[in-house]
Amino acid sequence: MPADESPVQTKKAKATIYDIAQQAGVNPSTVSRALSNPGRVSPRTRRLVEITAEVLNFKANHSAQALQTGSTRMLGLLVSDITNPNFFGILREAGRVATQQQYSVVLGNAAESAATELSAARRLIKTVDGLILVSPRMSENNLQLLAATKKVVAINREVSGIDCVVPDPDRGVSQAVRFLAGNGHQKIVFAAGPEMSWMSARRWDAVSDACEWCHVTAERIESTSPTIDGGRKLARTIKASGATAVITHNDLMAIGLMHELQGAGMAVPEAISIVGFDDIFGADFTTPSLSSIRSPLGECGSLAAGLILNSFAGTPQEPKSVMVDTELVIRGSAGPARSAP
Repeated sequence: MPADESPVQTKKAKATIYDIAQQAGVNPSTVSRALSNPGRVSPRTRRLVEITAEVLNFKANHSAQALQTGSTRMLGLLVSDITNPNFFGILREAGRVATQQQYSVVLGNAAESAATELSAARRLIKTVDGLILVSPRMSENNLQLLAATKKVVAINREVSGIDCVVPDPDRGVSQAVRFLAGNGHQKIVFAAGPEMSWMSARRWDAVSDACEWCHVTAERIESTSPTIDGGRKLARTIKASGATAVITHNDLMAIGLMHELQGAGMAVPEAISIVGFDDIFGADFTTPSLSSIRSPLGECGSLAAGLILNSFAGTPQEPKSVMVDTELVIRGSAGPARSAP
């Protein structure tokens, strides 16, 4: 062989689903289902195909799969406010469930705007197989129109004709109001969330009903935004209300309110008790630590992702609302009412 010549290097052909099928002793169509939609084959067959694919160093061509099946193997998750730590648990658990089924999650932000949310949802739904909407602000009609094109699940809101996962505020609110009433509080203020928030209205209904049952006065106060700054801006109004206890729409508002009232010389809980909502990470980092009505939002995320993924594998079912319980977590920010002057 001349010195300037070298042996021809032959590149090993990439493994295909036909190679996997031959090696595993199953049909190519079974391999395709096991890799693209694992829920449609038995766990034993899926595991056999996965092991064989790994042995053969098979690399799936997701672009080709999308063209053949129409599936992108992606789920969209659109939140009302990406800066709210309340939603981190939803994203984590939805992502965990999606990953188990070889799906990815694409995140979108509505920035507390119904118009921005609708625009983002219309773009996102073109590129994903299903969409999870967290605390959606858009109209019910627009939600139903989106659900007519792809599988849609709403979290923190009930919508007719759409699968929904909703933390039911009744149990947690009832526990909070009974705790406060039992500690001598005669007037409880509810610091409301955004005007377009379905969940804020639902929580106010729960507070109002529980206060009526406990024979204490309930008052609703509107806020500018469901944020720490929004909570700060409520301090003067709440102080003037004469209430000795406050339940806020979320924990961020409670934290901002607590800091502002403390800065104005009001001791918490000696002068006023504060109860937040959702029990976000860090709620117990405040001084005093924040009492809160816990919403199992991580569970909501896993349930929502499961509803979408299960719809791909089985026969279509009627839309349903899945309710999960809330519960009161008592910490240092809530206690006995101050003595009357």
